[in-house]
Amino acid sequence: QVQLVESGGGWVQAGGSLSLSCAASGSIFSINDMGWYRQPPGKQRELVAAITSGGYTNYVDSVKGRFTISRDNAKNTVYLQMNSLKPEDTAVYYCNAGVVVTSRSYLSVWGQGTLVTVSS
Repeated sequence: QVQLVESGGGWVQAGGSLSLSCAASGSIFSINDMGWYRQPPGKQRELVAAITSGGYTNYVDSVKGRFTISRDNAKNTVYLQMNSLKPEDTAVYYCNAGVVVTSRSYLSVWGQGTLVTVSS
């Protein structure tokens, strides 16, 4: 099995910072894209940030300049540094990874989710 375990969620005041981590473990040959999604209360899940195996990044417009996605391939871990947090950032955050298990097997794996609450 391949699993993603998230950590780092919590409660912060507006303007504060928070860092999320997501570590993959299990039967992994390599990992392609990794990303962070979030789901605010009562809304659909959206892609927040993504990073390819080569380090190319993409962000939803609402977090550009405030959030930074990075990865440590040796640790099979993706990070999300969140600065200048706003109440609108409140959501359950999920990490995702495209995992190559074998040369002919590819899985999209989700983390368990971690709650980020930003108070005004």
